[in-house]
Amino acid sequence: MTIDISSQTRRVVYTGSAGTGPYAYAFNILVNTDIAVYYNNIELTLTTDYTVSIGAAGTGNVTIVVGGSARVPGTPDSDDRITLIGDRTIQRTTDFTTGGPLFATTLNDEFDSLTIFTQQNLEQSNRSLRAPNTDPTTVNMELPFNTVRANKYLTFDVSGNPVAQNAVGTYRGNWAASTAYVLQDIVKDTSTSNIFIAITAHTSSGSQPLTTNTDAAKWSLVVDAASAGSSATAAASSATASATSATLSGNYANKTDGAVTGSDYASKAWAIGGTGITNTSGKGSAKDWAIDVSGTVDSSEYSSKEYAAGTQASTGGSAKSWAQDADAVNGAGTNDRSAKNWAQGASMTGSTLGGSSKDWAQLTSGAVDGTNYSAKYHAAAAATSASAASTSKSAAATSATASAASATAAAATKDSIDSFYLGAQSSNPTVDNNGNSVTAGDWYFNTGSNETRIYNGSAWQVTAVSTAGLLTAANNLSDLANAGTARSNLGLGTAATTAATAYVGKTAATGSASIPVGTTVQRDGSPAAGMFRYNSTTDEFEGYADGAWGSIGGGASAGGAIYENSNAVAANYTLTSGTNGMSVGPITIASGVTVTVPSGANWVVL
Repeated sequence: MTIDISSQTRRVVYTGSAGTGPYAYAFNILVNTDIAVYYNNIELTLTTDYTVSIGAAGTGNVTIVVGGSARVPGTPDSDDRITLIGDRTIQRTTDFTTGGPLFATTLNDEFDSLTIFTQQNLEQSNRSLRAPNTDPTTVNMELPFNTVRANKYLTFDVSGNPVAQNAVGTYRGNWAASTAYVLQDIVKDTSTSNIFIAITAHTSSGSQPLTTNTDAAKWSLVVDAASAGSSATAAASSATASATSATLSGNYANKTDGAVTGSDYASKAWAIGGTGITNTSGKGSAKDWAIDVSGTVDSSEYSSKEYAAGTQASTGGSAKSWAQDADAVNGAGTNDRSAKNWAQGASMTGSTLGGSSKDWAQLTSGAVDGTNYSAKYHAAAAATSASAASTSKSAAATSATASAASATAAAATKDSIDSFYLGAQSSNPTVDNNGNSVTAGDWYFNTGSNETRIYNGSAWQVTAVSTAGLLTAANNLSDLANAGTARSNLGLGTAATTAATAYVGKTAATGSASIPVGTTVQRDGSPAAGMFRYNSTTDEFEGYADGAWGSIGGGASAGGAIYENSNAVAANYTLTSGTNGMSVGPITIASGVTVTVPSGANWVVL
């Protein structure tokens, strides 16, 4: 048949939500065998598993046949996938004979088939591994031989061409110079025992170690031998420590033949006894403290069982004895009686013991303890007092009314006080305790300044101030023995009490200033510019400037006719710009010291 072959992808994929279909296809086919149908990943068989309907334009539908074979065991659902693919057999079954008829219909059929073949090939090539159109023409996407790529991964070299590589690279042994290495080759650096993998194909050069080799960027570290060795050593140490800890842990759990370490014993020894625990002063196992009735557990105290039901006289009586002994408790004092005796004993009455509960309840023959009487005795007396109590009741009612009135008045007074005394607060309040605006006469205690403040109608003012700043008997000048402290209290500091030696003095009002005098060695260790002194070593005045000590005018001898200067420069010195200098030589400049003469200045050495 002759149809128009539209531009369509010769593949369409559906979920099985449509059940058996029909499933439409928009690409053109010529016969029902020109289409392949897949149920999930299984190719179905025409007629048995599906049927094809073809419209006039070569498009149509596919309907699934359920149960036609094991390939379609049930109706497709949303979890299934139905795929329709153009699958015309690539072949030519017609031929044009020389001199024979050439019909347009026959040509159209041939061209339709060729177009369908082209679309099928394009659809398949678009789904295959291929290089992008923009790749260089030098790219070769041909796979390596099957024997080369068998059991290997497909990777790509530096040019992007496919190569077969082992999963983790090929081990090439010890690194060697002038060797061609490819991507993922693995070598050992014998200088460090480190393992490297090639990340770029290259021919090696230089020498080991590879971390400083000229090709270092072409290798990636896989195993750091030093770190691995340290880890192994640490693991071995940890294993040894773990074994030691395990042994120690076992001893702390089970050892009963003495202490585990020092005076520490095992859990088992503390639980059931053992050497150093059982019958040992100050110790005893949990078991001994619970049930031992043979004697003291720790040479002093008895077990819980002994204290509960034992008969050891030295215990002062067991719990059993304290509960039920008929007379004095076994091992206790003469007047120590059991709970039973204190409850109902007839021998308890009197001033010595004080009476049993029974006596205090019902004895009417006299005082229970020689002074006080039983509840029954007082009950009888209470009956006599009942009428008197009735009389007092009315009086009490009257008093209650008066008390209520007093309480009301007191509440009113408190409310009045609360309205003007606002209590202790950290800052000036704006409302009183009733929520009303503060008024003149309201007052409170300021906890921040430790003072009482009163409201004058427009502002808060101090009524009682802190004594911290007052001249009281504790801090006025007359009570202070130290004059310096007195001056400090007045804000005068301590200058007036500073020693005279701390200042440059003078001989008289018209005399001379007395400046510090000392040798060269006695100069300040960390001098500052402007310092001034008399050097007794050089017999001259000197000052510190520009990082060095220098002579200052004066100090002449021979009637002022001879002036001296040092013959050595011991520190860096720079002449002041715009000045000249003069020295009498010879002059020695110490090693590492520099004398700088600015441009335009002169230094003359005579």
